Amino acid sequence: MAVTTHDQQHGLTAHSHGAGAPSAPVSSRADHFTSFDVNAFEVPGGREEIWRFTPMKRLANLHNGAEATAAAKIDVNAPEGVKVETAAKGDERLGTAGTPGDRIAAQAWTSFTEATVVTLPKDTKVGPTTVTVTGPGKGEVAYGHLHVKAERFAEAVVVVDHRGSGAYADNVEFVVEDGAHLTVVAIQDWADDAVHVSSHHAKLGRDATLKHTVITLGGDLVRLTPVVTYTGRGGDAELLGLYFADAGQHLEHRTFVDHAVSNCRSNVVYKGALQGDGAHTVWIGDVLIRAVAEGTETFELNRNLVLTDGARADSVPNLEIETGEIEGAGHASATGRFDDEQLFYLQARGIPEEQARRLVVRGFFHEILLKIDVPEVRERLEAAIEAELEAVGA
Repeated sequence: MAVTTHDQQHGLTAHSHGAGAPSAPVSSRADHFTSFDVNAFEVPGGREEIWRFTPMKRLANLHNGAEATAAAKIDVNAPEGVKVETAAKGDERLGTAGTPGDRIAAQAWTSFTEATVVTLPKDTKVGPTTVTVTGPGKGEVAYGHLHVKAERFAEAVVVVDHRGSGAYADNVEFVVEDGAHLTVVAIQDWADDAVHVSSHHAKLGRDATLKHTVITLGGDLVRLTPVVTYTGRGGDAELLGLYFADAGQHLEHRTFVDHAVSNCRSNVVYKGALQGDGAHTVWIGDVLIRAVAEGTETFELNRNLVLTDGARADSVPNLEIETGEIEGAGHASATGRFDDEQLFYLQARGIPEEQARRLVVRGFFHEILLKIDVPEVRERLEAAIEAELEAVGA
């Protein structure tokens, strides 16, 4: 059985919201082109399916051969036992988690000069490793590459924290070997001028577990593409996302889970809030269950909360199924304003409207925040959300 669902409704409201055009027909995700060669990709003009939501003029020319003018600063704080290296481009470990799927990812692969490689030791549980990436500076352009490998039966947490100014494009690899458990928290807390385009490539071995959480708060334009593939049965991927867009910000997340191995699981939950004129968020969720992937279990969910007029959220979940022998599959998407019934309930119990609105937003994000296993990161994000609400007077 082959079933392709692109713009169907599963239990919530319609998938695409805002002033954009209706979703264009898309070909099978299995046919998506990938290459390490930047010249194998045409320069996108913005009408292509994978670029149609992205404001091309705000990409700092990353899509059209912008040369590096500076370097990002990479600092790694790792516990004892974690190996941190700097690797040349020819290192055989690089590129093993996945191949670039768009021109900017291929440009980043072509343009980076050295990579940071973090190896989490096998049969060991280690404390959090923090990789801090500081942008090249206002008006500058930089490219980078990060490779994280969790060896067999390792259990570890990696925080990738982005900050600073400038334009930065990179590829980030997560290789999770058999039986390993890797938790990733990727934070985009850029300055207001920053442009960040990043592709995350995750490859899971047999009975490997990945919890990948994306937090996007800062930057002028941020576009992230997390891609998950499996190499052995029993792989389990949980992709979580939290984003908060202010006036003029463009925050875009494009997840893709490629089920090409039987008896694997994936769960995708992304939640966003928007406020201010011109705030724009995009979430594209692709799941492909190939014919050989019997026993797959997958679900994806995106919810957006619009706090003010002038903000727009686009949400498009795509589920493509090539076999009927699965455990379950579904997707849902919803975008809306404050729930008047929730506000009435809280106000009826003596809570002022402003405080009631804050409680609704906190409750909206609670599911994601609760799953962040690093207390200091969770507290930082809670404070950041509170600051966002202060700005809008909610």
